[in-house]
Amino acid sequence: MSAPIDESEELLSGEAVAIDALPLGFMLRAAGSLIDMVVGLVVYGLLVFMALWLSSNGLLSEATFRILTIVAPVVSFLVLPLTVEVALKGRSLGKLAVGGRIVRADGGAIGFRHSFIRAMLGVLEIYITLGSVAVITGVFAPRSQRLGDLVAGTYSQRVRTPRLVPRVPVLPPALGGWAQIADVARLPDRLARRISQFLQSAPNMVPAARERVARELLAEATPFVSPMPDAPAELVLAGISVLRRERERRALEKADDRTALLTGRRVGV
Repeated sequence: MSAPIDESEELLSGEAVAIDALPLGFMLRAAGSLIDMVVGLVVYGLLVFMALWLSSNGLLSEATFRILTIVAPVVSFLVLPLTVEVALKGRSLGKLAVGGRIVRADGGAIGFRHSFIRAMLGVLEIYITLGSVAVITGVFAPRSQRLGDLVAGTYSQRVRTPRLVPRVPVLPPALGGWAQIADVARLPDRLARRISQFLQSAPNMVPAARERVARELLAEATPFVSPMPDAPAELVLAGISVLRRERERRALEKADDRTALLTGRRVGV
């Protein structure tokens, strides 16, 4: 487990607002690095096999073969990861698989200098030491950073997050009659947003806390609703949310109709 991120290391926008940029977890980072390591070894094996085949068939001189045996690891373990990371803007085959991207410590895109430093130190901490240095550094670094990241000032940011399926509130059947006569005034934006967030997260809340928050929100919404139905607080909030969405939909439709009417008159003129 990596060390917790200190508040001083939070990313801040120009308005000094903390940006929620999650670093890739240690296990995912290790899995991505393992994939990249295997790719490098496969490329190295192919280059060595090609050099041996050409040499055995008399197509390479002994001097050229020796040069290729030196070039092969440089291409496989340094040039290849450097080129891929620069071309894909901080990504590689392993990072694509685990949903990560290398970014600067401030969250910006990396450049050639960052990738070069990471690739150079990667030869030591990933290939020469078989990943042991990278593992030890990643365990204790605040963002699961390996040595190359610490020197280059980068870390692996999570760019793939679980897709959230929005829960569209549905009018409870018990409130069907109330909905026909209810008058729901415009709610304050902050209150409307809190009610929407509560209805989305309510199924995952502890029952006691769920009921308490529902009552508190309903108490704040009471001045804007008439009449108030005799039903559980959460059901009433769902009904209020549905009527509010329906009222906003009708308002948008009327605005579109007025715009179309004005546009048509101007065209006629």
